[in-house]
Amino acid sequence: MTAGRLGVVAPFWLDRPDTEAVDIAVAARRHGYRRMWIGEMATFDAFALATAIGIRAPGLRLTVGPLAVGVRTPVAFALGVTSVATLTGAEVGLALGASSPAIVSGWHDRPYAKAAPRMREAVDVLRALFAGEPAHFDGEHIRTHGFRLRTPAPRTAITVAAFGANMTRVAAGHADEVVLNLVSPEQVAETRAVVDTRARQLGRRPPGLAVWVSAALDPGPATIMQLASQIAVYLKPPGYGEMFVRLGFGDLVERARGGEPRASLAGAIPLELLQSVGAIGTRDQVEAAVESYLAAGADHVGIVPATADDPAGARVLAALRTYTEELAP
Repeated sequence: MTAGRLGVVAPFWLDRPDTEAVDIAVAARRHGYRRMWIGEMATFDAFALATAIGIRAPGLRLTVGPLAVGVRTPVAFALGVTSVATLTGAEVGLALGASSPAIVSGWHDRPYAKAAPRMREAVDVLRALFAGEPAHFDGEHIRTHGFRLRTPAPRTAITVAAFGANMTRVAAGHADEVVLNLVSPEQVAETRAVVDTRARQLGRRPPGLAVWVSAALDPGPATIMQLASQIAVYLKPPGYGEMFVRLGFGDLVERARGGEPRASLAGAIPLELLQSVGAIGTRDQVEAAVESYLAAGADHVGIVPATADDPAGARVLAALRTYTEELAP
């Protein structure tokens, strides 16, 4: 394994300052990481944050997203990517996903239904725009005419966040890369098999597979609660809930779907659940967990550093960087 197979994800922990994302990027660059994922929640516009990171931590390859495919238009995505690339000089990729009804419809007043066919159309339009072609597309969900990028970016990699069956099929057939978040190594192996089979059926090379993995070195109580609060959000949704049931935590899923508050659920989440979908514990345990994701078929692991007891994730990022150097040929 080489260091290039590990990247860093900018997390948005509710108990930490919003600007910590930039500090994490600086720490990642200092420790030699080459890739940074920049998502979007209730803090910064992702393209603005990516620009700040590209200026403060030059040399990182930036992947913006996953961003909700139903919120921005393909033209807006293309403008965002090329703006960051031009202003920072960084290599910039784009990741798209379905997000959730609460964000797409609740926050942004956009339709959430038909996310998979919308994704397929969006990727097709983006391929043309990044190649410098004028937009002329009349799809079922997307229609655009006349726009053309002044600065084409034909090598822009497009990643699709896939969890459900429909989106996974779209990703296998259209994306350069598939990304999963907060899953077990077993889920990675299952997705790897589905993506590879579907891609070969379509006569294309299977896309790469990336996975985001929360990581914490020798976590204290504050870090455990930080991670548990994140997991509590994922116990209820379809797909994630079933995965946790298979992992042996069906009682927590039942409580979440019964309406138990997030704070109460977080306090009931055991360390074993966190470790089943993360790289958490001693250095040996963290290293073994990362290896398990790579062995399951991930081509790239995006480290989501817990920072409650480890500002900017500096300790865990340093430990894993040293680990990859030791294993590099």
